Amino acid sequence: MSGEAVRLSVDGQEFTVRARPDEPGVYDFDWTNGPAGQGFSSATSDGSPMSPDELRAAVRNYIETYDPGD
Repeated sequence: MSGEAVRLSVDGQEFTVRARPDEPGVYDFDWTNGPAGQGFSSATSDGSPMSPDELRAAVRNYIETYDPGD
């Protein structure tokens, strides 16, 4: 996954994922069918790319821990 946006559907939730071109292993996730303006960033510790399964796991973790009161 290079700098292009990728749509990811996880458990009925839609995210647009972008790898940061100047920061290897860093990804920005925009929650496209969730609350407006919500999303998160995730990174690997060694700068390696995340696999599709790792991207989905990051989304699942975010959804499970999302607190609209934060």
